Amino acid sequence: MICVSICEKNVDKCLSIIEKTEVSEIRLDLTEFGEAEIEKVFSCRKRLIATCRPLQYSPDRQLEILKMAIRHGATYVDIEYEAPEEYKQELIDYAHHHECYVILSYHNYEETPETEELETIMKNCFAEGCDVVKIVTLVRVNRDNSKILSLYRHPGRIIAFGMGDLGKITRIVAPFLGAEFTYAAMDEGDPTAPGQIRYSRLKEFIASIQQI
Repeated sequence: MICVSICEKNVDKCLSIIEKTEVSEIRLDLTEFGEAEIEKVFSCRKRLIATCRPLQYSPDRQLEILKMAIRHGATYVDIEYEAPEEYKQELIDYAHHHECYVILSYHNYEETPETEELETIMKNCFAEGCDVVKIVTLVRVNRDNSKILSLYRHPGRIIAFGMGDLGKITRIVAPFLGAEFTYAAMDEGDPTAPGQIRYSRLKEFIASIQQI
């Protein structure tokens, strides 16, 4: 399953993209939607992930935005692994109260740590009460891909892939190893992470492997 990461600021264009995909991540820190737009998007009865990275909002505003999305029907909420414990617990409890799955996500834009460290992060995430663990790191050498993909040997709902050109292969293979889903860029517009493959292209790659 492919999740398209959306940063489209026009709400109608955003909804048009959502209609064509199985799962969509709404980057609320990039779309800059207000409550009326958040309600319009998240009440459309599609599988949506509410994500609001701490780029331009205060923690209080970030919390408020994510709660709006959960309240209006988000299927998942994505919370940073590095966020303060109190913030995480409040959002996890709020999400579960509204029958919304929690993704705890660890991003490393500098490197891919050793396997043992990644496994520790993954265990910590599950221990904190999340439903899905997401681990995304920058791939500098091919060996990093092996470290990332080795995480799928562990039980639980996992999303793990690499960023950058060398990490593209992990985005393609992840669904075949049991990933909850993999992430793609919109067919038009800016990607939201380095190494993201366009949705249509990634769909072609995955379909071609399935035919082998």
